[in-house]
Amino acid sequence: MIRLFVAVAIPNEIAAGLAPRQKGILGARWRPADSLHITLRFFGGVAEDAADDLDSELATIGGAAFDLNLEGVGVFGEGADLDAVWAGVARSEPLARVARRCERAARRAGRPRETRVYRPHVTLAYLRGADPVAVGAWVQSHNLLKSPPFHVARFGLYSSRLGDGGSIYTLERAYSLA
Repeated sequence: MIRLFVAVAIPNEIAAGLAPRQKGILGARWRPADSLHITLRFFGGVAEDAADDLDSELATIGGAAFDLNLEGVGVFGEGADLDAVWAGVARSEPLARVARRCERAARRAGRPRETRVYRPHVTLAYLRGADPVAVGAWVQSHNLLKSPPFHVARFGLYSSRLGDGGSIYTLERAYSLA
């Protein structure tokens, strides 16, 4: 089994603009720049043969390239159960369209339907035992985040494995939108 997800990678220049914001919360495990991405669809554990089927279906998506920008920040969880802080993604119909196409590709490849509402974001840190007051202060001080637009001409199929410092992502396949 291999843990897979499909995502848009955050360009280096956008990640560099996020780096100064990745501090100020005790208990946060800040994600390195090369791990920052916008998940389109998480698949979880997939058998090798099913991963090939998934790759074949994702390769048929196509579409046109588009521009995105990041906007705002937020958290997942509340109170003592805070899980992560994230940068939001400005509303984008092209991104939502690609995510819907990834969902349809997953269904054609035999994956179960995703039941969660799609909320595009970039996870900046996972939280463990973080003080809710400090997290609230971090959100308040960074809530006006707005990145320059960046061009999205491809998305990728990534594998995920746990390492000592958290998940390590590897690009397995790239799919063009241009």
